[in-house]
Amino acid sequence: MACRQFRWWRGADFIAVKEKPTTQLERVLLRKGSSIVIGIDEVGKGAWAGPLMIGAAVLSRDVIASDDAAALMGGARDSKQLSEIKREEMFDHVAATCAAWSIGYVTHAECDALGMNAAQRLATKRAIESLAKQIDVSKATAVIDGRWDFVSPHISQVVTQVKADASVLSVSAASVLAKVSRDRMMREYANDYSLWSFETNKGYPCPKHRTALQGYGPSALHRTSWAFMENFVPWLNRQSSNQLDHSQHEPQSQLEFRSA
Repeated sequence: MACRQFRWWRGADFIAVKEKPTTQLERVLLRKGSSIVIGIDEVGKGAWAGPLMIGAAVLSRDVIASDDAAALMGGARDSKQLSEIKREEMFDHVAATCAAWSIGYVTHAECDALGMNAAQRLATKRAIESLAKQIDVSKATAVIDGRWDFVSPHISQVVTQVKADASVLSVSAASVLAKVSRDRMMREYANDYSLWSFETNKGYPCPKHRTALQGYGPSALHRTSWAFMENFVPWLNRQSSNQLDHSQHEPQSQLEFRSA
């Protein structure tokens, strides 16, 4: 069966990339003078609760030069193509095989306060700052999934590529590292916030999560500034408004409104 191919064009270089992630792009960038190539990927942007997390991964020269680099990285690929069990199984191998890697994240509160684009830039800044403690990034090139450059100016050269998480191995590795790290965090949170089933939905939309929001309201981990909050928890805003309307008739100790 023929593999699907994604096309990447940059200057005079044309690469046809199979669906299985490869290091073709990393090789081109190193030949062009980059000291290292950093694969960067985001997880959690579409979640209703919990952090937005950025993974950054640098492959070793041996892995990049290998004819079967993906196998050396434990079969790493876009984390969305892997089951949770498979991601957990390969995490330690991927982390140990990288020349360097890091995670940066912003909290749900920072997502609310900054807006998602600014929050994603801040998480990226934190990931790169952590990576810079392990390896020199001054002449690095970052490869990111999609068309939006959320990395500049923290890395001087940035390559954007649609489906990079599925076709560029360093981005695939970053995807696995970020996804597993965030999943583990959400499973820990589930111990304290059991009503919202974070151990299974990881804060993402699903019918069970929606029902919990409608029944219990948001947890302390939900991004309450998002539009979905008005759609799924309409009574929350009405309750807040009613409390403010009657505040002049109530003692101060009763004015504080806390979400569940």
